[in-house]
Amino acid sequence: MSTGEKFLQMLIAVGIFFAVVALILLLTQRVRSRRGELVQSAAFVLPAVALIILGLLYPAIATIYQSFKNASGQEFVGFENYQTIFTDDAQIRVLINTALWVVLVPLVSTAIGLVYAILIDRARFEKFAKALIFLPMAISLVGASIIWRFVYDYRDETRPQIGLANEILNTFGFDSYRFLQESPWNTFFLIVIMIWVQAGFAMTILSASIKAIPDDIVEAARLDGTGALQMFRFITVPSIRPSLIVVLTTISITTLKAFDVVRTTVGGNFDTSVLAFEFYVQSFRSFNQGLGAALGVLIFVLVLPIVIYNVRQMRKLEAR
Repeated sequence: MSTGEKFLQMLIAVGIFFAVVALILLLTQRVRSRRGELVQSAAFVLPAVALIILGLLYPAIATIYQSFKNASGQEFVGFENYQTIFTDDAQIRVLINTALWVVLVPLVSTAIGLVYAILIDRARFEKFAKALIFLPMAISLVGASIIWRFVYDYRDETRPQIGLANEILNTFGFDSYRFLQESPWNTFFLIVIMIWVQAGFAMTILSASIKAIPDDIVEAARLDGTGALQMFRFITVPSIRPSLIVVLTTISITTLKAFDVVRTTVGGNFDTSVLAFEFYVQSFRSFNQGLGAALGVLIFVLVLPIVIYNVRQMRKLEAR
């Protein structure tokens, strides 16, 4: 298709959009009855419902259907793909890696963000300190992964090291280390990248919650002789508990979909693959449509309860 044809299609699409909007506005002005209000409501809602059906429901149902077929997508194989996920050694390694990511990234990121938010609260350099830890959030995960790939870079002893981590090891008299090649520790080094990015998000949300704690509660606790640790345990944490849950669940959802870090740093090699990356590999590299769809369904099943719980907690926050 030529550039002119694409441009023409774009103009047609824009024209159809404006025509639909004009029709809705016309109905809004002309129709005043109860039935007319229903027509107006349907005119606004139906396009959104149609997009949800075409963009979400249909692909989800098609993926679930595809997960019960073989690699070519031609024959039904029942639960064979799901059995492969939980019995094949390579897939079990993927599940273990994913579990490590989902446990460590939310907990460590939230802990770092919480401690950091408390330490810099009402400090003179608070704005600068917040900007410093939030800066990684402004970088895409691909950009962050490239930065850390250079940090972890390894070269043999015959060549000078350019990786910061190995340069530090050499400075203190230690041998160079293959940070991204040595399993299972390379998974932990990749997890550090995600923690580095997500800690800023946790700090921002939790810092706002800490500032929302009523001053009279804090002052009353201090008058009663409450120490710093007791203040943290009995005042700060209970007061910001809903925000803590939202941060933990949000980071958990992001981690379950982690793809960029693994793809950019090691390409899933050296036993570092996780569910999202394995879904990509099976679907678009190995062309195993059935297993790829099953992995996609598994990710959806794992994310769905966290999303539901997260939405409930956010509604509770809005109601307070």
